[in-house]
Amino acid sequence: MLNNGNQKIPILSFYTGGGFMDMGFEEAGFEVVWSNEHDDDFAKIHANGITSWRKSRGENRRAEIFNKNSIVEVSDKQIIKEAFANDIPKIFGIIGGPPCQDFTINGGVKGFEGERGKLTIIFLDKIKSLKPSFFVMENVPGLIRKESNRNFLESLLDSLKVDYEIDYQILNSINFGVPQSRERVFFIGINKKLKCSVDFSQGKFQWPRNEKYESALSKFSWPSVNKFGSGIRKPRNLPIELCVASCLVKQVDRKKIPNANEFFRFVKNGKRLEKIKEGETNRPSFRRLHRYRYSPTTCYGNNEVHLHPYENRRISVREALRIQGVSDNYIMPEEVTLSKKFKVISNGVPVPMARELAQKVKEFINLSKSKKNTDIESKTI
Repeated sequence: MLNNGNQKIPILSFYTGGGFMDMGFEEAGFEVVWSNEHDDDFAKIHANGITSWRKSRGENRRAEIFNKNSIVEVSDKQIIKEAFANDIPKIFGIIGGPPCQDFTINGGVKGFEGERGKLTIIFLDKIKSLKPSFFVMENVPGLIRKESNRNFLESLLDSLKVDYEIDYQILNSINFGVPQSRERVFFIGINKKLKCSVDFSQGKFQWPRNEKYESALSKFSWPSVNKFGSGIRKPRNLPIELCVASCLVKQVDRKKIPNANEFFRFVKNGKRLEKIKEGETNRPSFRRLHRYRYSPTTCYGNNEVHLHPYENRRISVREALRIQGVSDNYIMPEEVTLSKKFKVISNGVPVPMARELAQKVKEFINLSKSKKNTDIESKTI
């Protein structure tokens, strides 16, 4: 079941959340045929958001989380039955971002000993047993930067290397046109049956690059801080799409744009927050974004709050979604709490970064297919 004509390569999505990484893969031409999300509110957000987004793309296929059980309780047989009505296809992929809190400072850095850290082990076990043609795993850089985590992880990956070529790389979303500095580590595993020397050089995957935005943090001149409420001009040669300004919703448009009027109101001390300067993001909490700078990593929770650059309020759900590169056609349902909405956004993979990575995977598979066909033709001759 290769990518013949309009036939799309199927994807199984684990720890799906709001489906941001799924969107990137679907934009690249894959098809998510199965998903798993244990949190009921996350599942509601996913169903509403992905369905509305697909509709805007001319697709009538409704989105749903196929399995809401804890992944610990889901058997391989059940996954296969739910994902593939007929036979298992010759080519399919697995993607997912296991919960990362145990590999962060805020999460106590419990690593693989933590309950969430153990879910990474389960994810890799599923790959070992389901044997997809390829897999993509996303997590925080702390998964490899701390030596004890990295050593244990590499021992887990070693057991997969019998069947897979594996490589990993830390990517920053701003280098793919996203107005946010968000580092994440991605793991790529390609089944050796698909190995093609064009995309692997000494076992290394050819990672995506965007020449326009590459090294954006050092390439462009970024402003520092400004007094709250002051007028500011955009620096020359600074791409506006890399700035928070491109994500802000004007007050007159808040009721017109879905989720744009949804933000936490200040209960007290609202006036005192005006003392926080625009661009003052090196704070433990209540960080005020700069309109002509990128956002720090979206991590709403643990008392971290991102403030609007020149309005005395917190940023809205829509503005946060835009900072993650999510289309305005992705609409979150009204009945889900703001806390859950912001948590889903925080956990997501920026869509443009996921799309470029997915395109690289697709190129590899198509090259592998071409190489295989060429080999067959040569033998026939």
